[in-house]
This record gives sequence, C-alpha cells and structure tokens, in this order.
Amino acid sequence: MPDTSADLFEANPGRSWIRLRTLNILRWIAVAGQIGAIGVADRVFGIQIELGYAAAVIGLSIIANIVFHFVYPETKRLNEREAVAMLLFDTVQLGVLILITGGLNNPFAVLIAAPVTVAATALSLRATLLVGAAALALTSFAADLHVPLTLSSGEVLRLPEVFVFGSWVAIVIAIAFIAGYTRQVSTETQSMSQALLATQMALAREQKLTDLGGVVAAAAHELGTPLATIKLVSSEMVSDLPAGSELRDDAELIRDQADRCRDILQSMGRSGKDDLHLRQAPLVAVLEEAAEPHQDRGKTIVIEPDDADQPMILRQPEIVHGIRNLVQNAVDFAATTVWVEPTWDDQTLSVRIIDDGAGYPPHLLGRIGDPFIRRRRTNPDRRRPEYEGMGLGLFIAKTLLERTGAELTFANGQDPYTGVAHPGEQSGAIVEVTWPRGNNGIEASDRLPTLGENVNFGS
Repeated sequence: MPDTSADLFEANPGRSWIRLRTLNILRWIAVAGQIGAIGVADRVFGIQIELGYAAAVIGLSIIANIVFHFVYPETKRLNEREAVAMLLFDTVQLGVLILITGGLNNPFAVLIAAPVTVAATALSLRATLLVGAAALALTSFAADLHVPLTLSSGEVLRLPEVFVFGSWVAIVIAIAFIAGYTRQVSTETQSMSQALLATQMALAREQKLTDLGGVVAAAAHELGTPLATIKLVSSEMVSDLPAGSELRDDAELIRDQADRCRDILQSMGRSGKDDLHLRQAPLVAVLEEAAEPHQDRGKTIVIEPDDADQPMILRQPEIVHGIRNLVQNAVDFAATTVWVEPTWDDQTLSVRIIDDGAGYPPHLLGRIGDPFIRRRRTNPDRRRPEYEGMGLGLFIAKTLLERTGAELTFANGQDPYTGVAHPGEQSGAIVEVTWPRGNNGIEASDRLPTLGENVNFGS
C-alpha cells in the first residue's frame, strides 16, 4: 500500500519499546536541572531572568508528568506516534526555555540534542528526523530572537557574533553526529536481536517438525506390517482371480491403495515443512493446545467457544506460549476453575482468561507485566513447589503476545476487591488479550488447502 500521512507514525507493536515511566523520570531530572540552573543564575550570579515565563514553561513539564503518572499505568509502553509526541513536547519545552534565557548565549543550549538522541535510539528514521528538525529549527530561531541575559547592574551578557555562530554550528553538528552514531549502534543491536529471535523461532519450529517426524516414523513402523500383509494378500487374490472380473478389479484397488498409504507415510516427513496445517488452525484448537499441559493439575479448565464460525489464526509459537503462560498463572492461583473465553466481532478478536482465585492485589495491578514483582497472595500449599512468583511468567506472556500485535489488560472480577477466593465464580483475576482483525492481526489470510484428491472407488 502507498504510504499516507495518516500512516506516518502508526502504532507498531514491534516498536512499542519505550516505557512512559522512563521518559517521565528523565523529564523529572530535566525539571530539577532547569530549576537548579535558574536558581543558581538568579541567586548566586545575579543574572536577571524572566522568572514568570520560566516558571510557566517548567510548570508545563511538571503538569504533564503528574497527569501521565495518574492516567496511565506504570507499565505503559509508548508506540512510535506517542513517543514522537512526547519527545516533540520535550524539545519545544526546552527550546522555549532557551529562548527566554539568553538563546545561544546560554551554555546549556546544547542539551536540546537530548530528545533527538532518545529518538535515534528507539524510534524509526522518520521519527528521528522529525524530532531533529524541530531541534534545529528552535536552535536557529534562538540564535537571532531571544530574551537577553542581564546582570543586576544592567550589563547585558552577550557573546560575540562569531561565538554565537560557532555555538550554532557546534549544536547542529552535535545533533547530527550524536543522533547518527546512536542510531547506527541501536540499529545494529536491533538487527542482532531480530536475528537471534528468528534463530530461536526457527529452532522451535524445527523441534516441532522433528517431533512430528518421530510420530510419522513410529506410525510408519507400526503400520508397515499390516500394510505389507494387505498388499501380499491382495496380490495373491489378483493372481488367482480371472482377468476382467469385478473381484480382481477390487483386489487390484486394495493393493494400489495399500501402496498409496505407504507412499503417504513416507512423504509426510518431507512435506511437513510446507504443510499449512502446522502454521494455522482454528482459534479454539490453538487455545486447547495452549491449555493442554495444565489440564491435569487439579483445576478445571473450561474453554467456551463462540457459536459462530471460528476464525482461522496463525499458529505462531508466541501465541501458543503466551496463552499457555497466562493459563498457567490462572491455574496456579485458581480455587477450582479457570475459564478461557474466546470472542470475536468484525473489528477485534479477544481471549479472556478468568479464574476463581483471590485476584490481583490492587497495588500491583499497575505493574503487572514487569518482571520481578511480588506474587499474588495465595496459600503456599496451592502453589507449584518450583513457583517463585516473581512476575516473569506474565512478563514473558505479555512480551510474546504484544509481538503479535495484541493488547493485554489486567483486572479483578471481584468489585470491591476482597482478596478472598470464591470457588466456582468468575471473581478472581481477569486477563483479556485483544487482536485487531484483518491483515494487521493474527488471522490466516488463506484458508487451509484440501487434504488431497478424492479417489473414485467405483460402484
């Protein structure tokens, strides 16, 4: 499809890497540095600064940080469009502050390269160029139009024009060099990470195919003797029956079909690598595969399919392993039952996993998805002996499923939260995994192929 302005910074699950909390912490550090620098300049060196304007500009950053802290969870990860908006805000805020504090006569003007460096580290080239262009524009604007710095005596602090020009050149070079160098290192790191991920997925797929080959070999070994017997008996029948008779034709058909069964068994191992049945399956079948290892752990797992025609989805390792981790977590803390409820409509495809346990502690709901958090409260005898409860399972599941384009939400079924299990009721923890439908989701674009050509046995 041709690129459009609306698609310039579409959310890309694979690039949702920057945590909102990280940018908030950096902004708090910047705010502290800005307040400290203005305070020292005013109190120690007696430099006259428009404190009202400076307070308004710095106050915008403080208000933004407070709003983001209370509106979004701590685990919020920004997609590219959101990250660009945040970095543009920081760039404009810093640029305006430089304008009202002496422009390029301010030695801290070089810090305007900081948001560009962050963009070059984690965002696309277009995003980096946009943030860099904003930084360069504000730097150029500050070189000519700015509020001068004056001492209490009225003396204006102004560098010679050649030094101002040199500062502008130095800042431009710093933005270009640091951003370019950082982006090159980041790109190489991402390429290596993607190569390792591709290797891991290839190894996982090959392991599945190897296991399938073992099953095929065992089936061929077990079926070899009866197929050989069928072929021997049918061949003897063919030699004993007169030519042209219906019984002879039937015996020849039996012999030919025995040969066909042998050929199919021999070719399954070779064709398995291209078999679409290994790469896509009905939604409920994938959920049943993911939940199967936990069916015999003393808890009832109820998978409730929708009555409508099931969508075919890609049988990706990330989906199976991610859903399996979520089911495992639900089984760990359920009292008696875990419900897996797939639903879909024209826009989305969702899977809700609900248990009847005590639910998530409210103070941890905002941090679910981070590794190394405290476990949900539960009785020690209900946990698996090897369970460490550090949040790694949910972190792995969330990361794997978000790679497929999913959005995860965590909640409690009991309102208000009591921390007490209600066996048989959907009152515990709730995890909802939602994918968009269409080409950007996990649905298979093509239906499964036919299983083979039917053979007419005659009448």
